[in-house]
Amino acid sequence: MAVLKVVEILADSDKSWEDATRKAVKKASESVKNIKSAFVNSQSVTVKDGGVSTFRVNVKITFEVD
Repeated sequence: MAVLKVVEILADSDKSWEDATRKAVKKASESVKNIKSAFVNSQSVTVKDGGVSTFRVNVKITFEVD
């Protein structure tokens, strides 16, 4: 039986939500092994001078515990 654990990561990007998600997974993989999935829980943006300046994601990373 596999045991899975979930951690929540917040990440941002000046390019896109997809890029922010990739950054979240990449950063998490530096310290968390056996990542199985990532679920984007929410998306938001910051606005500066009437335009989108930053894309933000709240990502739940699921990994298998040894």
